Amino acid sequence: MGGLARFVGRHLAAYLAREVHVYGTAPATPVPWLMSTLVPGDVLLVEGHSRFSTAIKYLTQSTWSHAALYVGSEALAGEQGAADACFIEADVQTGVRAVGLALFAQHHTRICRPVGLHESDRHALIRHAVAQLGRQYDLRNVIDLARYLLPTPPVPARFRRRMLSLGSGDPTKAICSTLIAQVFQSIGYPVLPEVRLQDRNDPQCPDCKDEIYRIRHHSLFAPRDFDVSPYFDIIKPTLRQGFDFHAVRWEPSGNPDLARSHP
Repeated sequence: MGGLARFVGRHLAAYLAREVHVYGTAPATPVPWLMSTLVPGDVLLVEGHSRFSTAIKYLTQSTWSHAALYVGSEALAGEQGAADACFIEADVQTGVRAVGLALFAQHHTRICRPVGLHESDRHALIRHAVAQLGRQYDLRNVIDLARYLLPTPPVPARFRRRMLSLGSGDPTKAICSTLIAQVFQSIGYPVLPEVRLQDRNDPQCPDCKDEIYRIRHHSLFAPRDFDVSPYFDIIKPTLRQGFDFHAVRWEPSGNPDLARSHP
């Protein structure tokens, strides 16, 4: 039965990973702009176009369905993967792998940069990520994959995040963001922790409270969490290139105000 389940799982994963025609929310950023902006440790969020991506975007109510960690080409020298590999990602078919930026060239993306990393932190983060290469998701878990067959599964909002966690126990293959969340947690860096207030028990300040961070299990992270995290900067290559709205060429619209301001 294990062999049959794995066979069905492989075909189901291939079906879910297949690209479908969807309209993106924004155009893709030119690859040279991305490459000149990225630094090791950045998280690249991607608006994917697969069936799997559509379900994740619905469940998380977000633009983003995929995340990859930029580690740079030096960290992946000698590793098996794309010739221009500079990212580590988790793929439901092939597992944790090294890929190049060309894979995301046609997709709307966003760069999320962790704030306050020391060089030693960055090296530890990247070492931990590289060590995950080759890990696989057990494709015998057909029921876990089947839950994504519907692009908009009829799940109450309060249960949607829980649905992202696959039941195999392998955190790297629930969705891509669980791998990256686990890597950041390995160096003690917060992504989107649960925060609770605790009495300080200070006689000089009876009303004072301390914020205590509680680690959220990595299987419950979604790509959008890096976007909304207060500990990641949002880096936009278009602005880094020197954006000037006066240079925008508008299509004639019959709007006299627009025509006067943009002769």
